[in-house]
Amino acid sequence: MDNTTNTVRVPELLIPASSLEVLKTAVIFGADAVYIGGEAFGLRAKAKNFTSGEMAEGIAFAHAHGVKVYVTANILAHNGDLDGAREYFAELKAMKPDQPDALIISDPGMFTIAREVWPEVEIHISTQANNTNYQTYLFWWKMGAKRVVSARELSLAELKEIREHIPEEMEIESFVHGAMCISYSGRCLLSNYFTGRDANQGACTHPCRWKYAVMEESRPGEYLPVYENDRGTFIFNSKDLCMIEHIPEMIDAGIDSLKIEGRMKTALYVATVARTYRKAIDDYLESEDKYRSHMDWYKAEIAKCTYRQFTTGFYFGKPNEETQIYDNNTYVNEYIYLGIVEAVQADSGVPGGGQNLSGSQGHAVSGGGALAQITQRNKFCVNDEIEIMKPDGRNIPVRVQALFDEEMQPVESAPHPKQKLYLALTETETGRCADVQQYDLLRVANS
Repeated sequence: MDNTTNTVRVPELLIPASSLEVLKTAVIFGADAVYIGGEAFGLRAKAKNFTSGEMAEGIAFAHAHGVKVYVTANILAHNGDLDGAREYFAELKAMKPDQPDALIISDPGMFTIAREVWPEVEIHISTQANNTNYQTYLFWWKMGAKRVVSARELSLAELKEIREHIPEEMEIESFVHGAMCISYSGRCLLSNYFTGRDANQGACTHPCRWKYAVMEESRPGEYLPVYENDRGTFIFNSKDLCMIEHIPEMIDAGIDSLKIEGRMKTALYVATVARTYRKAIDDYLESEDKYRSHMDWYKAEIAKCTYRQFTTGFYFGKPNEETQIYDNNTYVNEYIYLGIVEAVQADSGVPGGGQNLSGSQGHAVSGGGALAQITQRNKFCVNDEIEIMKPDGRNIPVRVQALFDEEMQPVESAPHPKQKLYLALTETETGRCADVQQYDLLRVANS
């Protein structure tokens, strides 16, 4: 089967980023577009988010690699938000020469202000706007929106029907991977009720993952666990969406952008999902046989990022009791993130190293004692066996031959988070100096 004809809509792979480091990871590991939040007006107020300077640097980096950047402003605004929103959109408009490629908005008031302040900007309507039918899509199209993000509650059949009723040039964006919300299109009041932090204002505490009990009125203080068929107490805890086995169906439905959820996730998560979905999409567009033949690799790789078991959500019909996790609220976490290679010294011996480290992409010289510079995220030691995760799909097992601190003094372990380190790595199988490059990601199996 040849899927390269003009009738196939080639989907965009849209990846989340919580920080400048994660944005660069998303770009290098296969994103077509990245969505980020500023320090206000997005629905992930507890994420790191971007300062104006970081946003400018991130957009410039993405554009230099041919990747688009969308900025979220998708809170359900109150009166007190409106003047600030006007100023915020003006600031984004002024970010020349590298402006955001689009704004993601859910509130009609925010939409109106954006159109007034920055009439030429492309606007995408957030899933928070509950976009469940083609008349809603047509409404936003007539208002000037370019794209609408579908509600998570839609099936592929419904999305295909929407595509048949909207203009060809209008875009549909749909989630393909990530956490599912207990509430309709993310409009949840649990967090506000329990903690005063409003999910629709960007401050969700994720109470759907908590453990619950009931208390009988005449017996105050006596807590009874909530059971459903004796499976446990985490009754609101949904499995994560994963559509890696259904890329053909997503494309056939006419979806233009396949969106990964996770603007609070680590660089390891982002690199894993971006690389896996990038390969799956490209393989399918080349041929369905190639896509099917690599399915075991996709499934094995996607399971190496944190997840809560997988489901196909609403895409093939309404979920049943099997889409919930009743016995725990923890992630499956098969790999631990160690850091991203920030620079490589390719011409100096080990031990001793040197100070000639640059930000340019470098290659290790076989036998030359190259040092990889990272900012360490989790503990590891000399002689540990770890893995280099490369953007091209290779996973290279390596041994930590030597570690040096920021003063180039030898150390045996890296116990301090965010410590600047230099690593000498050798391939586990051959003993040769590892082929390590800038932006490679280092991880270790979680034993």
